[in-house]
Amino acid sequence: MYKNILRYLILPALLISGCGSTKSVRIKKYFDTAFFERQFVGFTLYDPQSGKTLYNYQGGKYFTPASNTKIFTLYTALHLLPDSIPALHYNTDGDTLYIEGTGNPVFLHPYFGEKAALDFLANREEPIALYTDNFYDDKFGPGWSWGDYAYYYSPERNAFPVYGNVLTAYRDGGKTKIVPESFRNNIRKKDKQHRPRSLTENTFYLPENLKDTLEIPFVTSPERVRELLSDTLKKDISLTHTPLPVYKKTLYSIPSDSVYRRMMHVSDNFLAEQLLLMSAQAVSDSLNARNAIDRALDSLLPDIPQKPRWVDGSGLSRYNLFTPESMVYILNRLYRELPRERLFTLFPAGGQSGTLKNSYKSENDIPYLYAKSGTLSNNHNLSGYILTKSGKILVFSYMNNHYMHPTGEVRQQMETLFRHIRDRY
Repeated sequence: MYKNILRYLILPALLISGCGSTKSVRIKKYFDTAFFERQFVGFTLYDPQSGKTLYNYQGGKYFTPASNTKIFTLYTALHLLPDSIPALHYNTDGDTLYIEGTGNPVFLHPYFGEKAALDFLANREEPIALYTDNFYDDKFGPGWSWGDYAYYYSPERNAFPVYGNVLTAYRDGGKTKIVPESFRNNIRKKDKQHRPRSLTENTFYLPENLKDTLEIPFVTSPERVRELLSDTLKKDISLTHTPLPVYKKTLYSIPSDSVYRRMMHVSDNFLAEQLLLMSAQAVSDSLNARNAIDRALDSLLPDIPQKPRWVDGSGLSRYNLFTPESMVYILNRLYRELPRERLFTLFPAGGQSGTLKNSYKSENDIPYLYAKSGTLSNNHNLSGYILTKSGKILVFSYMNNHYMHPTGEVRQQMETLFRHIRDRY
């Protein structure tokens, strides 16, 4: 009897750990090396066809996810936002056009070239009044590094972004071009003592012989937005503190997937933050990221394996904590809910696009890995989908935290495992 009891106790443990098969034993040996002795690592591999976890190494432990957070932002936006980006809300009262920011990140954005909202405002003859008091959040996310304020990956958040909330400087025909042009008088010569921008004001420091395109976040405020709108439209714009009525109208812009794709492929923090704010407004009529996060965790993802500590849309914050199992959970939800063709276009493809263009290449130029990377200093993660040679699609999350070796060496270790899985599963 004792042997029978022992057998029933041991067998489930083997099934859960995945160590009962030769394939899983090889993965276990992969993690039993000296490389991982001085870092934290977690890995979960899941087969969505069978519904079985194929391997799980510390998958229930929490890690700093970095830009893997964007996978949760993507899922939230897909569920809460319409197929086209809400460009702005508006209402006409008397002889005035009242407009309200939706958090729309593409208005005058240098990448998208979106013109729906611009043409709409330019062609109106009424005076325009801008309402921005629906923004109930901070310019920076919780736990963001203050030292990032002057760099392209950390623009401020607000209700009515313009120009991606960055100054763009580039060379054209031997001259330095500034967008928006109204900031030209705010340019100073850069030296070794200066960051690209002053801490509290829009004074920018550019090298005398500018070679590369620079994007520098500017200090936002309702007044600054008003000035930029007025300068761009060549119209007087006023600020109002009177909310638009409940029956306000919505002007729509470009397809939402084009923004999701850009966010995921180049890991655009600004787009991620604004998409989370827009999702919040969809459920609460106010721009506060916490509202979107709470709705996602409470209503969209109530059975998530481990509830994360989730504080921003981009993953810039080190306050975020997610587990590999939770990453696999939401990736499986995406896999079940979206057509494969659409899903894979939203993720970078190994060796071909986005942040994975120069890594995880295949021998035949057909991608075998579609995934979102996430990197902060001493942390690197990758979560997504592996296409195996046997025709399976497997879901994975691989998280590395608090290492001191070069990130390139971490990637080499990861690629060794991914190729093993691709070839053997």
